[in-house]
Amino acid sequence: MALGVNLQWGFAGLFNIGVMGFVALGGLATVLISMPVTEGTWSAGGVRVVFALLLGAATIAGAIWVNTKMAAGRTRTFALIGLLVVGFFVFRAIFDGGVEAIEDIDAASTGYLGGLGLPVLIAWPVGGLLAAGAAWIIGKTALGLRSDYLAIATLGIAEIILAVIKNEDWLSRGVKNVIGIPRPVPLEVDLQQDPGFVENASGLGLDPVLASTLYVKLAYSCLFLIVLLVLLTLTQRALNSPWGRMMRAIRDNEDAAEAMGKDVKARHLQIFILGSAICGIAGAMITTLDGQLTPTSYQPLRFTFLIWVMVIVGGSGNNFGAVLGGMFIWWLWNVLEGGGPWLMEQITAPMADGSWFKEKLLDASAHMRLLTMGIVLLLVLRFAPRGLIPER
Repeated sequence: MALGVNLQWGFAGLFNIGVMGFVALGGLATVLISMPVTEGTWSAGGVRVVFALLLGAATIAGAIWVNTKMAAGRTRTFALIGLLVVGFFVFRAIFDGGVEAIEDIDAASTGYLGGLGLPVLIAWPVGGLLAAGAAWIIGKTALGLRSDYLAIATLGIAEIILAVIKNEDWLSRGVKNVIGIPRPVPLEVDLQQDPGFVENASGLGLDPVLASTLYVKLAYSCLFLIVLLVLLTLTQRALNSPWGRMMRAIRDNEDAAEAMGKDVKARHLQIFILGSAICGIAGAMITTLDGQLTPTSYQPLRFTFLIWVMVIVGGSGNNFGAVLGGMFIWWLWNVLEGGGPWLMEQITAPMADGSWFKEKLLDASAHMRLLTMGIVLLLVLRFAPRGLIPER
């Protein structure tokens, strides 16, 4: 995710704080691709839902056609209003019935369409494609805005995406969560029941439970490392190419680049799509690691603020800085989860038990992570404003 944000901000100066929406779309891709089809849903209402969605898209396309082909005036206005109103009510009449039929099928455990039952690794690039498609739609409408307005627009659109995932149960079970997403590595319990694995673990002097946990974590680490190296290689080659130099020239002076014949808006759209696609891939990877889609976990603190801290601390405009910032900040964030309360206990140990001040400090220890992130960010901005590994 830090690489994706660095691509947008470090290469092109695009202020995107809608990271959470693209990450959520990547997570949704794992459900749509790897989960099995829920039996009976397509015949009950799935076809109606797809038809309604196509009808809605056709209504929007028709409105665009009317707006471009007809001369401006009262006739065009009435035609647009009539087309949109009729299209909306027809869409809802077909769509709502299909949704109700889908959600009524074993609502306690399923109540959604399910997926295609394909290997979960296919969902990673598909997550990137979903995020890229959303970025194209957003970019076509929002990239003409000034940087601060672009930030507000991307944040608002990210919240809309998340609201859809939370509330459209037929698509992703909403807040009831999708659990049991297939994994690209074996289950720990399966390894513990494999005589060959148990024998090998015993030969290394390891408990089978510990050995299975280590095996799974190392397998995930290898998969993620492969993806990271591929993305890092591609982004580094892009940075050092004529295209990368053009993007940085646009970032530094849009007017001068436009005067040299560069299509600034098209290039902004291009890099916005690429950065969002990387965030979508990362979202699919996170959901695969968790083994479940939990829409309520997509919080701006985790998926926007922390990612921006990673990029700023590591070094905006430097891909290796983004990687370093991502690893360092996430390591620090996890260490402070248990280290913050421990440190506060040591600080308050000399204080009298039952003291209101001691109790107040102990209650506030959960916020040590936020305090530490703020201090780290301030120190970096003060003493190394270009990050730990500055852009060359």
